[in-house]
Order: sequence, then structure tokens, then C-alpha cells
Amino acid sequence: MKIVVVGAGKIGSTMISRLVTEEHDLTVVDKDVSVVSEISNIYDVMCVCGNATDCSVLEEAGVPEADLFIAATASDELNMLSCFLGRRLGAKHTIARIRNPEYNRESLGFLKQHLDLSMAINPEMLAAQEMFNLLKLPSAIKIETFSQMNVEIVEIILRKGSLMAGVSLMDLRNRFKAKFLVCAVQRGSEVFIPSGSFVLQDGDKIGLTGSPAELLKLFRAIGLEHRQAKSIMIIGGGRLGFYLSRMLENTGNSVKIIERSPKKCNELSQKLSRTIVINGDGAQQEIMMEEGLENMDAFVTLTGMDEENILISMFASAHKVPKVITKINRDELCDMAEKLGLDSVISPRKIVSDRVIQYARALENSAGSSVETLYNIMDDKAEALEFIVGPDFSHTGIPLKDLKIKDNILIAGIIRDRRPMLPAGDDFILQGDRVIVLAASGRKLGDLSDIIK
Repeated sequence: MKIVVVGAGKIGSTMISRLVTEEHDLTVVDKDVSVVSEISNIYDVMCVCGNATDCSVLEEAGVPEADLFIAATASDELNMLSCFLGRRLGAKHTIARIRNPEYNRESLGFLKQHLDLSMAINPEMLAAQEMFNLLKLPSAIKIETFSQMNVEIVEIILRKGSLMAGVSLMDLRNRFKAKFLVCAVQRGSEVFIPSGSFVLQDGDKIGLTGSPAELLKLFRAIGLEHRQAKSIMIIGGGRLGFYLSRMLENTGNSVKIIERSPKKCNELSQKLSRTIVINGDGAQQEIMMEEGLENMDAFVTLTGMDEENILISMFASAHKVPKVITKINRDELCDMAEKLGLDSVISPRKIVSDRVIQYARALENSAGSSVETLYNIMDDKAEALEFIVGPDFSHTGIPLKDLKIKDNILIAGIIRDRRPMLPAGDDFILQGDRVIVLAASGRKLGDLSDIIK
């Protein structure tokens, strides 16, 4: 597909990296000469230096022939204007990064309609939602939702002495009396799509599929903490801190934000009615301890520096805070944080790139099913995708045991009439179903038919 990306900053560069991996015909536009030079040196893409609101620059970038136009500059208004111009020049689909909380759902819907936007992406809002989900189920290190939250994929680590260790997958459901599926296992650097004879070990990171209620039942059975975090301390009061605090306020949580900037503190105090906002340096141990760190159910670090977030999170973990969530953007630091024992790492960049790749694959669809949702799981070594089955999918009504499915691929769930099913060999796929698929070993799925040999 022909894709034009405007803005090669933190979010833009992450999207560019993923889109290059997906082998799209990519053109990058940025007004900074040094940024354009760096992108052209790293990636085999066409680069144009110029203002994204200049029609001649957009024409030079090939926007009239673009299948997808993505605006990811630091300015919401510039992103919206460039997408508007891109559509008028002939781009088939447009995506704008829009971050400002002032663009609420009502005004954003109006803007999308009148600017003819295909999608608006808010990195901080998406990251806040992911963090909020983790705080509802603190034992998980990652939670991804499908089909309006009817099905979840939850990642957990089997700690030493886990009741699931030493048990084969075929015996798990009978032992714990819950409807769930172990859909992926990471052991060391390897990721497996396991068979029924696979035996779990201490230290495994596993992906569990099931409805939220059934997964809670499993967590109770294996002795994992399932109580929601009620008291939360947040370090950093930027957009992400605001979005997360607002979500937590709405569900009755006790929230405390520590923010360096007096101006931001004033703004947060005006916008958040029940959150305690403290002006101070969250990196100072004395402040955290004075504000009751040791009595918190959860701790979230959202400063603008990855290294600072890691160090502060390690301090909170050392003081036995039950749930610690760390915001990190740089890939190499994400890996380092996990090796240091910080399990719940959230990257807004990765979340946005997942959404863009999901949309791009859906546009490429041609064989009767479309990508509805896409997540990278197991440290980006596997993908979880949700497909909607269309009328042209040629394998409906066939028992799954008779389908010749490719290696390292698993059908992890089927949602029919909003009812989730954990598929067995005699189950089958029908038109209109939502099908959740796990794929490992670098397999790229753009259509449900791609799972068939």
C-alpha cells in the first residue's frame, strides 16, 4: 500500500519502523532537515522536507495517490489540517494524532465528520485505558481486550511455587474448573503456541484467553490477587496522568498525583474533583514516603524520562507496593526494565503503532474477513488479532479439527452473537463471527484465510 506519514518524531518514527517492516510503499514528510536526513539514513523510504500544510509539498510526497495518509506531528491542529488537505488532494484514508483533552468525544466526532477523518488516535488516552485495565486486575502484567471487552488475553508470570507449574495444558481446565485457554507461552526468549501436552514451568510468561469472569475464577483458584487497586499514586501530571486520574475518579478510586510544575498542578486541581494533587518532585524519596507510598495498592510512573520512570518504579517495588506500572517508550529500555523485575511496562508509541498497523491490514483485506483488532503480545514476539468473518470467507461451517491450520497459529476464541466460545475441534466458524487468532514466529496475518495452509 502507498502510505504517507507526516511527522517523524517519537510517535511517527515508531510507526515508520513498523510500517517499513510490513513492507508498505512509504513516504515521510517532516519540516526538520536533520530528522528527514536521519530517517532516510535508517530506512529505505522516500523523504520530503517541508511543511505538511503546503499543497505542493504534499503533492511531491505523492499524497494524491496515497491509500493512507497519517499525520503525527506535535500539533493537533496541524495534523487535522494536513489530513483535510490530504483528503482533498485524493488520499483515500486519513489518520490524525489528536491529543488535547479539550477535544472531547463530542467535538472530536464533529471534527472527524467534517474533516472526513478515517481515524483519530490519542496516544495518551489509549495508554491510560491500558493502565486502567491493569489496575482492575493487578495480578496481570498485560491485558488486551476484544469484542467490546467480552474476551480478554491476559499475560501473567508463573512465580515460584505456582499451582499451574508442572501441569500439562490438557489437565489445567479440569483441575481449576474455569473456562480458559493458555494460548501462548514465553520461556526465556522463545515463544510457543502450545499443544495440549505442553507442561508449564515456574518462570513461564503465559497468555490466557477467556471471558473476564472466567479469568477471575481462575485467578481465585490459583491464589493470585484479584482485588482491584483502590489507592493509587501517580508520578507525573501530564496528559496521560490526567486521563488516567479521570478514569480512576469515575470508578471511585483514591488517587494522588505528584507533579513538579505548579502550572500543571493548578490545571489538574481545576479539572479533577476528587484527586489529590501535590506540587513536588516525584523522584525525591522523602516526598513519596511522606505521601504514603507504602500504603498504596498501586504506583504509576509517568514522567517524561524513561530512565527516571525505571528508577522510581524500582524504589516503589522495593517498598512492596503490590502493583507498579512504568511508562517507557524506548524499546531497549523496555527490555531492560523487565529484566530488572518491572513487569507492567506501557509504551504509548507501541500502542499507537499497533492501531495503525491494524488499520493498514484491514485496508489490505480482500478475501472476506477484516482485521478488527491487533495487539503485539509476549514482548512483541507474537500477535493477537480479531477478525470479523465476511461472506467471502470460504472455510465456514467446517469443523476446526478438519481445517489445515499453519504452524505457530492458534484459533483462541470465537465470539458469536456476543457470546464468547473457547473453540474445540468440533466447533466451526460462521459468517458474522468474530475470530481471535494468535500467531507467533513472525507470521503476518492480514486476513483470516492466511491461517489456512
